[in-house]
Amino acid sequence: MSIDSDCRQRLRAHLELLYPGKADDILPDLVQHVEAASAEIPQGRHGWDQTDAVLITYGDQVSQPGQTTLAALGQFLIDRELADVLSAVHILPFFPYSSDDGFSVIDYRRVDPALGDWPDVARLGERFDMMFDLVINHCSQHSEWFQKYLEGVEPYTSYFIDLDADTDVSQVTRPRSHPLLSAYDTSRGTRHVWTTFSADQVDLNFGAPAVLLEMLDILLFYIRHGARIIRLDAIAYLWKRLGTTCIHLPETHEVVKLMRTLCDAVAPGTILLTETNVPHEENVSYYGDGDEAQMVYQFSLAPLLLEALLTGDATVLHGWLASLELDRPGTTVFNFTASHDGIGVRPLEGIMPPDRFDSLVDAVRQRGGHVSMKRNTDGSESPYELNITYFDALADPDTSDTDRQVRRFLAGQTLMVSLKGIPGIYFHSLVGTPNNHDGVAETGRARTINRKKFDRAELDTVLDQTDSPQARVLDAYRRVLAIRREQPAFHPDASQHVLATEPAALVAFLRENPDVGQRILVAANLGPEAVDLNAESLAGSVPVRDLLAPGDTAPTITLAPYQVAWLEL
Repeated sequence: MSIDSDCRQRLRAHLELLYPGKADDILPDLVQHVEAASAEIPQGRHGWDQTDAVLITYGDQVSQPGQTTLAALGQFLIDRELADVLSAVHILPFFPYSSDDGFSVIDYRRVDPALGDWPDVARLGERFDMMFDLVINHCSQHSEWFQKYLEGVEPYTSYFIDLDADTDVSQVTRPRSHPLLSAYDTSRGTRHVWTTFSADQVDLNFGAPAVLLEMLDILLFYIRHGARIIRLDAIAYLWKRLGTTCIHLPETHEVVKLMRTLCDAVAPGTILLTETNVPHEENVSYYGDGDEAQMVYQFSLAPLLLEALLTGDATVLHGWLASLELDRPGTTVFNFTASHDGIGVRPLEGIMPPDRFDSLVDAVRQRGGHVSMKRNTDGSESPYELNITYFDALADPDTSDTDRQVRRFLAGQTLMVSLKGIPGIYFHSLVGTPNNHDGVAETGRARTINRKKFDRAELDTVLDQTDSPQARVLDAYRRVLAIRREQPAFHPDASQHVLATEPAALVAFLRENPDVGQRILVAANLGPEAVDLNAESLAGSVPVRDLLAPGDTAPTITLAPYQVAWLEL
């Protein structure tokens, strides 16, 4: 496929904004990359609908003798009848790596042999759409690129950012509390290199056009290998300019626009998903003017929903839901409650009162969780992430009775998949995994609490006990997803109208798809006491049925503690 003149002009415009005066020198190389890759790019699925639900998982989440872990994962999903209710699988970075469970990439184009190979990925892609991570901000210090930087080999000396050790970097936004610059011995002496996340994760210098071309080529490589959704990891920190905060810079947005232009030209079914764990308004800035990402994470949802379920008071959650602007054409949100990371709390800034925030942090500690801190510009530290499984975050610390924990957890998950957008379901939420304290003790990392890996026989033993909390969670989740995919009102483009409700434990909103005339009143009781709900007065219509609890309905229904109803009107 050749790039037409209009696309060339758009690409040139992006490059000129990024590298003034150099666009004409860079464009031929970029076009060559694109034209070489485009002939091998498969035609992907376009758009999205209510059948979309994404599983988030590690490539070695499940192991079984005689199989690669990628094959074992696929077999588990088929055996547990999950291929019928999940549309896509997000395999967290499955490349050779040196730390952070995959997010310190050594080689972007190889599958980690410990997991399998590219044919294993392709076989998963026969049953599911695929989401890949483009770990774009940084690479491993053990990568070939950084090793050649250390040796002084061109052009790799420009691939990374080194500064004098006493450079003032106090204005730079820090997601971690360690120093921004890390010292390395090189062929030119000791160099202090920019490392946003860790000394093993060395930031790439996108001020060098060669780095951008490398990453765009890798983007196209992933699309060629079947990625429908590309997750742009830590994208907010991409471009650096001293004297600024180095987050959300205009050049960063321009790089996302360039990627969108490329994808629209050669693989228009591709969805870009930006990972920006920041306050909501900053997060949705990555939609641009409809010319950047099509999807952003709904980061505020996880901590707000957790706080509402723990307190039985959904006031803050309800107010936030009512304030959301969700009608940008061609965009949607990625709703989730848990992921491989902890529960980010920066997105609560300006939303949750300080006293409620402090109580949430204390509640996580009481349930065996950890609190990770970030360094502020004044030198102080504050929480940025709660490390705990979402299942155990909803435990009752004073009792061993797990019944309420299961009901509370399932209420939150059902509400999440009801919201406008596409649901992302972490493997450990799907099977109700408790905190992995042994893993934390072994690795010394708080995030390991939510990253347990399973032997297939071990997992089957737990799930085959029909009364175990894990079996109850999986069975209920599978049922909810099966019902959801049949309802046009849950299409990501269907409208969502949040309704005024009482008491404080109640959340209700109307999902409507006017194209087919379906309306569903979603009503969730997030508290420990039963709640009466008059659907007719709330939504102006009598419910026909509760999709989650078939049987006769009436204008007034009683929601049990931690019950969610899908009332078709």
